[in-house]
This record gives sequence, C-alpha cells and structure tokens, in this order.
Amino acid sequence: MKILVPVDGSTESLDAVRHALALVSDGLRASLVLANVQAPASLYELLRVHDAEAIEAIARGAGEHLLQEASALCSAAGVEYDLEIASGEPAHKLLDIAEEEGCGLIVMGARGKGDASGTRLGSVAHALLHDAQLPVTIVRHD
Repeated sequence: MKILVPVDGSTESLDAVRHALALVSDGLRASLVLANVQAPASLYELLRVHDAEAIEAIARGAGEHLLQEASALCSAAGVEYDLEIASGEPAHKLLDIAEEEGCGLIVMGARGKGDASGTRLGSVAHALLHDAQLPVTIVRHD
C-alpha cells in the first residue's frame, strides 16, 4: 500500500508525516509518497523570466526544499518513500498523484500555509475530503 502525504512545510503537514510513519511502525505495510504542489507561475513571473524551464526549475527547487524535513523523518524511520513535486491547483494535483501512484490512503494535516484564519480545515483538506475516492485521514496538530 502507498500512503499519499501532502507536505507544504507547515507543522501540520509534518504532523501528518509523523502519523503516517506511526502507522507503518505499528505494522501497516506501506510506503509513503511525499507530495508538494507549487502554485502555477503568475503572469508577473512569466513576463519577468520568459523561460518556462527556469520557472519550472525554481518551482522544483522550492518543492524540494519544503520536502527536506519530511524526507529526513522517513529516512530516520527507515520507511520507504517517494517524492513528488507538481505545479497547479493543489487538490486536483494531489488527487492526480494519488491515482498515478496507486495510493490507498491520504494522510494530511488539518491546516496548511494557505489557510484563512478561523477555519478548522484548510481548503485543500476540505476539497480532498469531498473529492477523493480513497480514505482521507486528517491529522490535527496538538
């Protein structure tokens, strides 16, 4: 089984990584797919850079940076994992990644960086709860 864990660098997303690692530690035979979705380039960025490959490289670098701590947690736990970095609308891209990777579960933090204050769930978590065809576990930060 593969578990998709969206990671945006927030404390909540790292809590989700820890929860997924605990599931594996408790006996679930699974590997993790750590995924980061970067926002598509803005019109300003496109006009300023003029180079789609450079913009893609910048987004990939940002995604790699945000996945570093999650990768370190998996390595320290000895759990197999893959990294996925995509660009686009996060909920849709995460569902695409889950399907492409054959994931059987999504484990994610309740709130990410893009949250409006005062909401209990982030917009991506909310969308995945409604749109995913596989189980979604929401991990709350203590």
